[in-house]
Amino acid sequence: MTDESRVQDMVRQVVYRTLGRESGNTPVAKRPLVTELDVRDLPFRSELPIPDGALITPLARQVATDRQITFMEQPSKPNPVSGQDPAKPTEQVAKVVAIGADHGGFDMKGMLMEYLKEQGYSVVDCGTEGTASVDYPDFAFAVARLVELGEAWRGIIMDCAGIGSCMVANKVPGVRAAMCYDISTAINSREHNDANVLTLGAGLIGANLARQIVKAWLETPASGGRHARRVKKIMDFERRFLQSG
Repeated sequence: MTDESRVQDMVRQVVYRTLGRESGNTPVAKRPLVTELDVRDLPFRSELPIPDGALITPLARQVATDRQITFMEQPSKPNPVSGQDPAKPTEQVAKVVAIGADHGGFDMKGMLMEYLKEQGYSVVDCGTEGTASVDYPDFAFAVARLVELGEAWRGIIMDCAGIGSCMVANKVPGVRAAMCYDISTAINSREHNDANVLTLGAGLIGANLARQIVKAWLETPASGGRHARRVKKIMDFERRFLQSG
């Protein structure tokens, strides 16, 4: 198996686990996926009917916003047992944080996973599973991919310095990763850049500061206004290169 195939298989395993599917076997709770390919050729200001609970990738949402396309969710049937509508998966995803690390960030990952669970978040562990030497791009990509697919609301990645993982995550369409080393950069990355992936340098900061950064980053909303305009330009640049390729 090639390195690329191994990474793809690892990401597939994580996505299947998050979806509630048996890896490589019969789907248990398969949900439809809406990507930018479903949106980009639709007429301007049109409507796109989607099944209730469909997963919409961040890039699909961005394209829809640019083209003023409205997603029209088709209501699901009430649960025949309880008589109530089932909880929407999108509401569940709003509390899902994907987290991953290489060997240098393994200990911090474990600490932050416990912290996130204490704060009421659902956590998807993308590895690694120990302190044996591994390659950080594999795990950074796995986290970023879940965010791009809309399976995780936010992603957090750790390596020794946090720089390499940030570079990897920002190669994934729809991801805006920020390396933060204090509370101020965490807040700024959310308010000004609407960052959806956070990277940390486990060799540069301690456990207490890491928790403070994560708390500030998760709880800070994007400011909108002129900052939203600038974030849109970032995504426009990304889309331009994707289309030219």
